[in-house]
Amino acid sequence: MNIKTSYANVPQWKSVTVKSKMPKALQKLDELANNMWWTWNSDAYSLFHDINDKAFRKSSKNVVDMLSMLSYEELNALSSNQEFLSRMDAVYDHFRQYMDVKPDSNRPSVAYFCMEYGLYHFMKIYSGGLGILAGDYLKQASDSNVDMVAVGLLYRYGYFTQELAMDGSQIAKYEAQDFDRLPLHKVYDEEGKQMIIDLPFPGYTLYARVWRIDVGRIKLFLLDTDFEMNSEFDRQITHTLYGGDWENRLKQEFLLGIGGMAVLERLGIKRDIYHCNEGHAALCNVQRLVDYIKQGLQFDEALELVRASSLYTVHTPVPAGHDYFDEGLFGKYMGAYPAQLGISWEEFMGLGRMNPEDKNERFCMSLFLCNTCQEVNGVSWLHGKVSQKMFNGVWKGYFPEENHVGYVTNGVHLPTWAAREWKTFYEKTFGKDFYQDMSNPTIWEKIYEVPDEEIWNLRIALKQKLVNYIRERFRESWLKNQGDPSRVVSLLDKINPNALLIGFGRRFATYKRAHLLFTDLERLKKIVNNVDYPVQFIFAGKAHPHDGAGQGLIKRIYEISRMPEFLGKVLILENYDMELGRRLISGVDIWMNTPTRPQEASGTSGEKALMNGLLNLSVLDGWWLEGYREGAGWALTEKRTYDNQSFQDQLDASTIYNLLEREIIPLYYQRNSNGISSGWIRAIKNSIAQIAPHYTMKRQLDDYYDKFYCKEAKRFHLLSADNNAKAKELTAWKQEVVRVWNDIKVTSFEILDEITHGPVTSGKDYDITVKIDEQGLDDAIGVELVVLTSNEKGEDVLYKVFPFKVVGREGNVFTFKFNDSIDDAGSFKVAYRFFPKHQLLAHRQDFCYVTWFNRSL
Repeated sequence: MNIKTSYANVPQWKSVTVKSKMPKALQKLDELANNMWWTWNSDAYSLFHDINDKAFRKSSKNVVDMLSMLSYEELNALSSNQEFLSRMDAVYDHFRQYMDVKPDSNRPSVAYFCMEYGLYHFMKIYSGGLGILAGDYLKQASDSNVDMVAVGLLYRYGYFTQELAMDGSQIAKYEAQDFDRLPLHKVYDEEGKQMIIDLPFPGYTLYARVWRIDVGRIKLFLLDTDFEMNSEFDRQITHTLYGGDWENRLKQEFLLGIGGMAVLERLGIKRDIYHCNEGHAALCNVQRLVDYIKQGLQFDEALELVRASSLYTVHTPVPAGHDYFDEGLFGKYMGAYPAQLGISWEEFMGLGRMNPEDKNERFCMSLFLCNTCQEVNGVSWLHGKVSQKMFNGVWKGYFPEENHVGYVTNGVHLPTWAAREWKTFYEKTFGKDFYQDMSNPTIWEKIYEVPDEEIWNLRIALKQKLVNYIRERFRESWLKNQGDPSRVVSLLDKINPNALLIGFGRRFATYKRAHLLFTDLERLKKIVNNVDYPVQFIFAGKAHPHDGAGQGLIKRIYEISRMPEFLGKVLILENYDMELGRRLISGVDIWMNTPTRPQEASGTSGEKALMNGLLNLSVLDGWWLEGYREGAGWALTEKRTYDNQSFQDQLDASTIYNLLEREIIPLYYQRNSNGISSGWIRAIKNSIAQIAPHYTMKRQLDDYYDKFYCKEAKRFHLLSADNNAKAKELTAWKQEVVRVWNDIKVTSFEILDEITHGPVTSGKDYDITVKIDEQGLDDAIGVELVVLTSNEKGEDVLYKVFPFKVVGREGNVFTFKFNDSIDDAGSFKVAYRFFPKHQLLAHRQDFCYVTWFNRSL
């Protein structure tokens, strides 16, 4: 027997996290660290920062992780530091006073569903604007003390970390999150184990763990599938945000909607309103329908209750941006649901189609929500108009201007996005209680009483802070990726806090037009190389890993930034996240936004910027169309001059150059004897006083209550009272209308030949009489004259709708009369329509039956 000289088997390594035991005197820190409230409370932030500023930065400000890094000796030293303990007690007492207030019972309760939440940069469960808006919404819901619960997904890798290669190519890196080192709470079941829900997948069961993040007073429940009870294939469902193929996307949306409702059911949570923030959460309404039907309701009755308590917020301005699923793929996961709903597969598919009978149409989550939500809204006034047109085919018989799609313009959570220096300034100028009344313009007018020097010095300090941050954060990566160390040092030295700094930070999608500034490099070269009036541009943003055009934009700007004439004058910063965003929107002077109109649904980065004394230079699109005030920023018109986008881009670029050369740069450098531009400060004061109060998240939250939540909750409680009596009554009436609709006839139509054959005289009253046999519906029909005109493009648009009045009845035949005039001269089109009416209907599109008729009927 030969004896081997060595042997070793393969070790089975297991990760073990070793944490220092928290002394009893410091246990309040644990509670504070595990609630996101500290991220927007300045005193709590400073408390954690001052424990160990190096560990604070090393942990990316994740204070749960930071506390676990502290040595036993450091913790013991803190626990005997009376000054620190006094600060901790003061912060904790403030936190408990905040947390112990009961929710406002006078406002409807809400369950909020979203695919992503931007709470803080170290919580990688967001990609961009949608998630950051959702995170801000939860924070304001907490500050406003409303009864809200939220549902989302917990991603192992989240969205990618961006690096730029030496040639400017984007590198997407996915870095796993360690859930044990995040402010996450396991949700436990009745047996004291982490709650796991099971969901029906085709031929097997999917399992999801339930977690919770405390966002102040608001509980955000998150689901993840990355654990051993699932196959490797299904563990990947919650690996990346917006990652994988369309099947994985459907699985994610199944998990969010149907899984999210299962979590609320397990926890016994019921809410007045269910708010779907984008179409990803649409399937929650499928589960809600199933739940009502299990209680003994018919499908149509269940639909009345689900619709009455559902709101859909759309953030996408183009149809191509919505989620569509092929029928075969959709049927693989949803095929069992029609039987549970008591409808056919074709009827189910029809709920997600613009044309329900068209079998070539794929299932669209957004259209399904339009059909199962009483209310739909866009996220700015203009986006509301765009959405009316985009969804108009769902409600045939009405013009876009008539449908019920509304809007709430997005806002931002000021305590999150205002730099601590600005928050201190606001508290001193407006009073500490101003956070409770942030949307009151009168309070903000006090900015005019502040000396110019104070605001100028605050802005200069924050510009220097940004420059220091860039030099510290990017030195190492630039040395690694840009080759020549001397070039990097030169670049860092050229960043000038005394220059006019112009920032551009957002997703690098082509419609955002990041390239616009570089249309004329010769002209740009003169602007940035003026030694008397220095100007520097700072760009940041990620392109989706599958967006080659967006990545090409990044690479092109990177190449320009390395040209000798632009080195240090045009910067592009990698890995645009909430942390970098906070620095940019508080540290530059101008925030530039150049979207292709009208494709910016809202945009909020400019709102964040103005809270920090920045001025906006933007296309009049999204929120800026409403927000712009002369003397408080600069605007490119919302109107297109050219249909050819290339020509329009050239014109807009020229406009930007002209504004910079003739207005912006001269104003910034027009200094008085104190070295201050009083004109620039006047513009800042105008921006803060006249614009800021209208774009807070408090105003947004209040708008949702005033426009949607309250009226929906009132109607829902009316329909659901007395064992859903009114819902059943309304359903029975609708069914009867459908049964007789095709038999409803116009029996008489009396109209002057002058109206039919013309000419009609403007300003002259005319009489029209119509008789309709309602087939026993008992005054359930309305009649209207619809008048169209043409816009500047020659398109038909609604001019006016004239209602007829009921003036008589003989059995089932009702007489309707019109007496009015068309006041304007011109060319018009006229037609007549009748429609069903009932006092329980929320609006016309709630029961969208329309019959058009004319004199020949």
